[in-house]
Amino acid sequence: MFKAPNRQLYLAMNMSAGINSRVMKQSQRVFLVVFSLLSCSAIAQWAWTDEEGRAIFSDLPPSTNVPDKRIFKRPSPARLTPNQEQTPNTGADAANARTANSAQAAASTPQSTGLDKELAERKKKTEQAQAEQRKFEEERISKLKADNCERARLAQKTLDSGVRIAHTNAQGEREILDDAARAAEAKRLQSIMASDCNQ
Repeated sequence: MFKAPNRQLYLAMNMSAGINSRVMKQSQRVFLVVFSLLSCSAIAQWAWTDEEGRAIFSDLPPSTNVPDKRIFKRPSPARLTPNQEQTPNTGADAANARTANSAQAAASTPQSTGLDKELAERKKKTEQAQAEQRKFEEERISKLKADNCERARLAQKTLDSGVRIAHTNAQGEREILDDAARAAEAKRLQSIMASDCNQ
C-alpha cells in the first residue's frame, strides 16, 4: 500500500534544497565577481594603429614614432604606474606631457624589445647547439680516421713482413694472396693511410 509522505518531512527536504540552492547561487555570484576582477588585469591598456592601419593592443606604451592621433586607447589614471603619465588634451600641457611620454617611452623601449631579446637568446642557443653538434661530428670523424689509419698501418706492416696472407673470397673460400693481389692490397692501404693518417 502506498502511504503519503509525512508533510513535515517533505517541507524540511524542500527547505534544505532551497538553502542549498541559495548557497549555490551566492557562490556562483562570488565566483563571477572574482573572475571578472582577475580578467580585468589582462585587458590591454594601450591601443593604437600602426603605419599599415592594423590595430595593436599592448600593456606597454607605443614607441615614440607613433603620433598621438593614432593612439586610441590609453590607461586610465588609476592604472598608470608611477613612471607613466596620462597625456592631457590641453594645448601647452599636451606638448609637455608628450615630451614626458616620449622620454618615458624611450626608457621603456628596452622592455618592449624583451621579445627581441628572447628571440636573440633562442637564436644564440640554437647556434651553440649546432656548433656543439658540428664539433661532436668532427670529433667522431677524426676518431674514425685515426682508427682506420691505425688498422691500415698494422695491415701494411703485415704485408711488408712477407708472411703469406689469406683472405676469404665472395664464395666463402679461403685464398692465399699472390704477388698481384699483394700489390693491389698495398696500394689500397697506401691510399687509406694517405687520406686518414694526414690529419
